[in-house]
Amino acid sequence: MALSDSRTQELTAAGLNLIGQSLTIYDSDLQLAVCNGPFQRMFDLPDALVTPGATFEDTIRHLVRRGEYGDVTDIDAFVAERVEQARAFEPHYMERTRSNGRIISVEGAPLPQGGWVTVYTDITRTRRQEALLQSRSEELSDQLNTYAEELSSTNRALAAMNAALQEAKRELTEIEARTRLTTEMMPAHIAHIDAAGHYTYSNRQLNAVIPGRPSDIHGMHISSALGASAYNRIVPHLEQAYGGQASVFEFTDDASARRIRAAFTPDTRGGIYILSMDVTAEMQARVALQQTHRRALAAQMTSGLTHDFSNLLTIILGLQSKLLRHQGLPDDVIEMAEGTLAAARRGGALLSSIAGMTEQRALRPSATSLRQLMDDLRRLADHTLPEGIALDLDVSAPEGLVMLDGGMATDSLLNLILNARDACGATGRILVRLRIVHDTWIEWQVTDTGPGFSDLALSHGFDPFFTTKGAEGSGLGLPMVYDMTKLAGGDLRLENTDAGARVVLRLPFRPAVETPQALVLLVEDRDDLRALYRDMLTDLNHSVIEAVSADEASALMADLPEISLVLSDIQLAGDATGIDLAQRLIGVVPVILMTSLPADHALYQSAQRIAPLLQKPFTAEDISAVLGPSNSKAIAS
Repeated sequence: MALSDSRTQELTAAGLNLIGQSLTIYDSDLQLAVCNGPFQRMFDLPDALVTPGATFEDTIRHLVRRGEYGDVTDIDAFVAERVEQARAFEPHYMERTRSNGRIISVEGAPLPQGGWVTVYTDITRTRRQEALLQSRSEELSDQLNTYAEELSSTNRALAAMNAALQEAKRELTEIEARTRLTTEMMPAHIAHIDAAGHYTYSNRQLNAVIPGRPSDIHGMHISSALGASAYNRIVPHLEQAYGGQASVFEFTDDASARRIRAAFTPDTRGGIYILSMDVTAEMQARVALQQTHRRALAAQMTSGLTHDFSNLLTIILGLQSKLLRHQGLPDDVIEMAEGTLAAARRGGALLSSIAGMTEQRALRPSATSLRQLMDDLRRLADHTLPEGIALDLDVSAPEGLVMLDGGMATDSLLNLILNARDACGATGRILVRLRIVHDTWIEWQVTDTGPGFSDLALSHGFDPFFTTKGAEGSGLGLPMVYDMTKLAGGDLRLENTDAGARVVLRLPFRPAVETPQALVLLVEDRDDLRALYRDMLTDLNHSVIEAVSADEASALMADLPEISLVLSDIQLAGDATGIDLAQRLIGVVPVILMTSLPADHALYQSAQRIAPLLQKPFTAEDISAVLGPSNSKAIAS
């Protein structure tokens, strides 16, 4: 059975106290790390000077003032000289006579990681025996035997001391190994570079934080480890840290599409400590929340205007329709009245588009097949394209399901295809390419063979009411796509190619939980809601066990390894939340969280970064959509 660190230290101290010699170990900062009882008794030291952390300088000064080194006129100079000798960490052996007449030997040896170990041996008796041998040669034989025995005893003591030193070195090695293991287990890249930018230490997490980078980078220059693009982004912050000022910043790695947060902290020797983490999921949630706030502000500003304009358009439509019912009107009057009606109807459609942009539409992610989504998109788009325009789909997507608001994604893609159609005119080609980027993004590229985006369109394409179609365009298509994309935590980019225009749409890649006929652990502290959700799950052919707190759920997980899914509320009885439970179960079992909190609540945002989230109130169909198509069949049956 393994001993605790404190127990090990007690046993080590007891073993060192059994050694006949006095023993001290000072670290590289000349502070006491270890000493034994004989050391304190030999020099009659107070407890403060034998406590770990006591300085070598204070101990020497105490001994000088006690007269240990005889009559010293300049105590400060004597102490400074001894400290300087100690800092050299040179192995040495010496013998000296103390003020009390005892003779001691002093032997010191440096340690590999800095500091040194010193052994003090009282050799008074040995030296007296040597003198006695010289003066009494007739007893030489007996004296030699006695000396040999004492020498053997001394050797045994030295052997014990060496064993103690080896044990101390082993413990120091174990401490270093535990520290390294801890840094390797952290989900972050932890490193140190010297003044020239070369890594003097690094855990092996760089590849996990920024995919495509090497793991073993010790001795490598930071520019080689990160690559030119990422290195150029961090150079200003690197220079700031070399100037002595800490820096915390974020940047997007172009190669992996990951959002990275880095902290540069200067040390006292001209180097820099580095901590970097992948915050892509956090950035996606942050973008979605910002878009929700913008939508709320836009809704507040436009709701009153939309209402008033709708009333005015209603009056105009009514009056013009009444006018057209009159017989015998001149043709030019009829033409003007019909034109007024057409303009009023278009204004009504425009108001509906504005309302669609500003209304509080909630994301409804469900387990979606990307291949099926693309097939559906083709069927919808084919009917809107003229014969001269070809639509090609290039799909490189996994067979499994992803968590996605399929309706919102389809609306956005169809809008982009229609824009590309208008840009191509009578003939052309539209290519929609789908791929997964570094298991982080679902990326669609919609490319056309039209004239491409103008500089003005590249700058203002996402602005509401900006259009290059003249009177035929509302200027709300791309802004609506942009709005839906940001609401989902994604990104939308406009660019030109050699053959036309390209729009790149990215949404977070989150594989769906597929658990047909699972044993579900339901965690909800309200009895009425728990009963309701239990019925929903059993109707979906799942077996259900229940808990009211995160701690109770953890205990059930330990006892029932066959649990294959956890459905938990965020706010639970007890101190731990459903988010805490989900973090405990990362890599163990899929977790779906549910909440009635608003999207701008801190717990809501934290939950979105960890697991799929069901917004209360929800129905059995909503649960079925999250769990996959097999559950939809269960509901239908």
